Amino acid sequence: MVVEPQSLDSLSPEQLRSALLSMLQAAAAKDQELAFKQTLIDKLTHENALLKRMKFAAQSERFSPEQKSLLDDEIEADLAAVASEIDGLSQAQTPTTPEKKQAKRLPLPAHLPRREIRHEPASTTCSCGCQMKRIGEDVAEKLDYVPGVFSVERHIRGKWACAQCQSIQQAPVDAHVIDKGIPTAGLLAQVLVGKYADHLPLYRQEAIFGRAGLAIPRSTLAQWVGTCGVRLQPLVDALKDEILSHRVLHADETPVAMLKPGDGKTHRAYLWAYAPGAFEDIKAVVYDFCESRSGEHARRFLGHGTDKAWKGSLTCDDFSGYKALIASGVTEVGCLAHARRKFYDLHAANQSQIAELALQQFARVYDIEREVRDLGAEQRQIVRQQQTRPILDALHEWMTLQRRQVPDGSATAKALDYSLRRWDALTRFVGDGQLPVDNNWIENQIRPIAVGRNNWLFAGSLRAGQRAAAVMSLIQSARMNGHDPYAYLKEVLTRLPTHKASRIDELLPHRWQPGAI
Repeated sequence: MVVEPQSLDSLSPEQLRSALLSMLQAAAAKDQELAFKQTLIDKLTHENALLKRMKFAAQSERFSPEQKSLLDDEIEADLAAVASEIDGLSQAQTPTTPEKKQAKRLPLPAHLPRREIRHEPASTTCSCGCQMKRIGEDVAEKLDYVPGVFSVERHIRGKWACAQCQSIQQAPVDAHVIDKGIPTAGLLAQVLVGKYADHLPLYRQEAIFGRAGLAIPRSTLAQWVGTCGVRLQPLVDALKDEILSHRVLHADETPVAMLKPGDGKTHRAYLWAYAPGAFEDIKAVVYDFCESRSGEHARRFLGHGTDKAWKGSLTCDDFSGYKALIASGVTEVGCLAHARRKFYDLHAANQSQIAELALQQFARVYDIEREVRDLGAEQRQIVRQQQTRPILDALHEWMTLQRRQVPDGSATAKALDYSLRRWDALTRFVGDGQLPVDNNWIENQIRPIAVGRNNWLFAGSLRAGQRAAAVMSLIQSARMNGHDPYAYLKEVLTRLPTHKASRIDELLPHRWQPGAI
């Protein structure tokens, strides 16, 4: 409620109290917002100081040369990410803060091929009616890269002046993900795809770029990676919201070593993966890097403990970390492939006849699943009820009888117990045509992570792991929708600086079309 000073005399005591209360509440809310932002800035500043100490004390840490180079890359990227977040918060809090002085940058090598891109005003007629004259130009050079070849984009912005009214007109500077930096969106996309899709550490990319004519220091590459990670995070958050809007999800997790630089040792962290069900109408995956395998991470990702808790059907293995979700209202959908794998291992070990008979029945179920894969949910459910249900009922009765005849603790008993203990969850797909038969869909999306581990050695920090998870979420989701990750990231990084936050979902991989946004 806004009250003009001259109108105070005309207000009743109740209206004055109401107006004062409104102003006090608004002031308190503003103070609370400023306090929150300042607390976050202080936290990030502290993290920045720790990272700098790690960076400059790294020479005393006893790592192998390869480990040390990987750690240095991640520290540089973390420093850039923290600095970017601090700048964003500081600008929102104090918009009139003077611009920081930028270090003078060396010119790009003259031998690189150049392509001129001219930017001129839409009209060179002054508002007073006079024809303006060109009086000069500003030139900004951006470093571009296509596999194996560097080139330079020369952005030339002509200056036009009106002799009569002394005004100057010039085309505005295009916004970039890294303001006043030399890389184009194409070069940034190449670095991200190289690091997170092709699993090339930055010191290897430095060598590759050197063979192409310009050895970009890995510290510079790391700063680019850190900044891009911050800029792309809103897109990953929107992708997560999109995934959680679906009724059926897959979940899985895989271990990743994470370094603790203080003692030079690694410990086991985990990369969790979440994707809409195999029969849902979108293809996407979001990775969540966490310090442990605690089920609390899954609860946090799915919003449990808040008023937006997701409570659909979750396809997962028998990991205990998911049990708290099941207890709080999530419907458990078992993975028939895990049950089948127990009997496969048993048969491979000793040619068990019990295992062979079980595998034959599982094979019949999967034959039916291949036939109904392309049907609608209702038709799929009808076929499952008519054909799959009798097979599974007979299999359950047979397993129960066999279990009575095998000794406790034997390998056969363990294989039977796994299926019998989880039978309701394993067969839940029969009564719902939208549910998948197993968790193979998400295991296929987590497989590239397992391949990359051979090249990573470890994640350099929690922030580095989270950044990797965010970028890999976009890259793998683009792949799932048939897109070239490089083309996708290049266009997204080009458009992201000027794209409205309210329309961020237009840039999601499953909605993106080359050249359409």
